[in-house]
Amino acid sequence: MADAERRTAARWRVEVDRGVCIGSGMCVGAAPDGFRLDTARQSRPVATETEPGERVLAAAEGCPVEAITLTEADSGAAVFPPEE
Repeated sequence: MADAERRTAARWRVEVDRGVCIGSGMCVGAAPDGFRLDTARQSRPVATETEPGERVLAAAEGCPVEAITLTEADSGAAVFPPEE
């Protein structure tokens, strides 16, 4: 599936690896409606599934430690990071 098709999937599953997250807040800055920092200053997605969007994708791409993964909710296909 092409990148453009993945970005128009029905829903994305959003996950943050809290063992990797350093709490930089870049994701909150890029997608304030999609991420929050908890009391430990680690990122959490506002919802585990979301509509595809450039802001959520930008948050994942901009994470300095690549703690955010996006997959298609229905198929599990990688959106970010892309499969090599």
